[in-house]
Amino acid sequence: MQTNLQTPIDYLKGVGPNRADLLRKELGIHTYQDLLNLFPNRYIDRTHFYTINQLQRNSADVQIIGKIIGFKEIAQQRGKRLVATFQDETGNIELVWFRGQKWIRERLNLNTEYVIFGKTNWYSGKFSMPHPEIELLEDHNKNLSSAMQAVYPSTEKLSNKGISNRVICKIMQQLFLETNGRFVETLSEPILTELKLITKSEALFNVHFPKNQDLLSKAQFRLKFEELFYIQIQLILKNLIHKSKIKGFPFETVGNYFNTFFNSHLPFDLTKAQKRVIKEIRQDLGSQAQMNRLLQGDVGSGKTIVALMSMLIALDNGFQACLMAPTEILSVQHYNGLHDLCKDLNINIKLLTGSSTTLKRKKIHESLENGDLQLLIGTHALLEDKVKFKNLGLAIIDEQHRFGVAQRSKLWEKNTFPPHILVMTATPIPRTLAMSVYGDLDISIIDELPPGRRPIKTVHRYDKNRLQVFKFIRDEITKGRQIYIVYPLIQESSKMDYKDLMDGYESIVRDFPLPDYQISIVHGKMKPADKEYEMQRFVKGETQIMVATTVIEVGVNVPNASVMIVESAERFGLSQLHQLRGRVGRGAEQSFCILMTSHKLSNDSKVRLETMCKTNDGFEIAEVDLRLRGPGDIMGTQQSGILNLKIADLIKDKDILQSARYFAKKVLATDPSLATQENTAILNTYKQLGKYKNIWNYIS
Repeated sequence: MQTNLQTPIDYLKGVGPNRADLLRKELGIHTYQDLLNLFPNRYIDRTHFYTINQLQRNSADVQIIGKIIGFKEIAQQRGKRLVATFQDETGNIELVWFRGQKWIRERLNLNTEYVIFGKTNWYSGKFSMPHPEIELLEDHNKNLSSAMQAVYPSTEKLSNKGISNRVICKIMQQLFLETNGRFVETLSEPILTELKLITKSEALFNVHFPKNQDLLSKAQFRLKFEELFYIQIQLILKNLIHKSKIKGFPFETVGNYFNTFFNSHLPFDLTKAQKRVIKEIRQDLGSQAQMNRLLQGDVGSGKTIVALMSMLIALDNGFQACLMAPTEILSVQHYNGLHDLCKDLNINIKLLTGSSTTLKRKKIHESLENGDLQLLIGTHALLEDKVKFKNLGLAIIDEQHRFGVAQRSKLWEKNTFPPHILVMTATPIPRTLAMSVYGDLDISIIDELPPGRRPIKTVHRYDKNRLQVFKFIRDEITKGRQIYIVYPLIQESSKMDYKDLMDGYESIVRDFPLPDYQISIVHGKMKPADKEYEMQRFVKGETQIMVATTVIEVGVNVPNASVMIVESAERFGLSQLHQLRGRVGRGAEQSFCILMTSHKLSNDSKVRLETMCKTNDGFEIAEVDLRLRGPGDIMGTQQSGILNLKIADLIKDKDILQSARYFAKKVLATDPSLATQENTAILNTYKQLGKYKNIWNYIS
């Protein structure tokens, strides 16, 4: 009979209520299944036995078979130590214990065969082994873990309470004894055959008690593949169900608005990448299903034009469209840009933000409901209950990681039918992460910059080079250029960061005095109207230097600004540095990004700065960022639990991930409901995983 793996861990022999409580709190182990999925961090190779004459003077772990031929107690400054002489046919070694001598002396017998294991020391011309692991040779031979010994994740509290690695190995053995090491197969026969995978039971046995390196590798591959395969099944199924169940408005016409804009008002030729993406969006909008697409494009790659042309298709089909941005500054900029592009098309377009006046809001609400207002641009203000559309056909969300899932779903509820959704981001998402986290969205990528853009030159300078940097700023201003100087503000409430900004501002004012130089300052503590006033002065060229915090990170567009100086650059993440750099390089002139730091830099900071100086490619930067920070951090705090994987690693196992996605697609292409006989195991596993709180519950 198969033991129920959902049995609470308390019932496993050798655990009991106290240990169970600790395992739950420290390692999140509630059931037999959880224990089974506690995979080792590393392994100690116990397949090799040394003889005493083979020992080297290093600190490697070794294993020897022999007998104890004598004990002696040696007095020392504090207490005594127990020393045993351990012998094999090639020589002697001393075993040393500094504590627990009485218990050890009673337990160990002379001239009996033991296996000892531990690190050796070389002292006064001989080898010794302090506090060795020691067991009878006959017990060792019966043991499940007689080959490579697993080392499990642990915590200080577990060690202090006596739950050592050895104890965890013992309870793991007990679990395999109670279940007979038999576990239900979770993959289909064709997948097992095609990939030459070992069975689920063999994989679990060999990941916990591997007999050799080869079996361990096969076990790890099989279990990593399975974990990633079910994430992909979940995401692809979600997409298929979405497309079959959630009907969208079919936009059958590409009409007057789109064609007039394309033929007569496009300010520049579209790149091949923009054309490809518009085609993908047009196909989605023309189908019967709701579009759910993620548009990735590096800073300055021309996402706004793609967004506008998508909205014009909605207008051509008699629907309204909206664009939601995370900050007031960005939404104002989107509005100004789109308003200019639409000025000859006779389109009713309005802006709605937190600082819109009551009168303005009232007018917007009325014209939205009667359908006169065609395009609405704004911030979170679009989500308010009072905002009702007559027929919203397309909702575009910019920098979507700034919005929570609940906020996004509010847009869906504005209609009887959910509108088509286009999510845009200028934060390139590494391919592995996109496949894992956004695998339920269709993904479009704009991977080329408009012609005529020069790559930005990025350099790293230390605080001691500040005078040269100031001279460079003066030279650029003399040429008629403008400068950004950005200070870190990790939290708006952080007093220290605010002080940094104000100190920085004062020193800039001293070095660039009136009337020769005009300086703007923008930070999160200012009122929106004051912020907007300062931004506009800079946009119009009335000020040459903008001193700011990261409020300018996203979306500020001043083609004449050619220098971005980032103060304390070591305090910024890679994606933030890349976003900040994207604020310059928007005109035809050569632009520069100068990363200022102190001399004290961590290794990670050095890697980040070197990466920024070496490449302008957002996707390359995103891959380095993923390697440095791990997937949880990149997703942001609200979604950091999302990739709490048990055995696979998104960074190291991206080939396995690609294979898992390929097979998941292949299975669902021929059997979308997993109804055939050969996919029974997959269907049953999928249902089981849905019941228990696993990764799938987090995917948004």
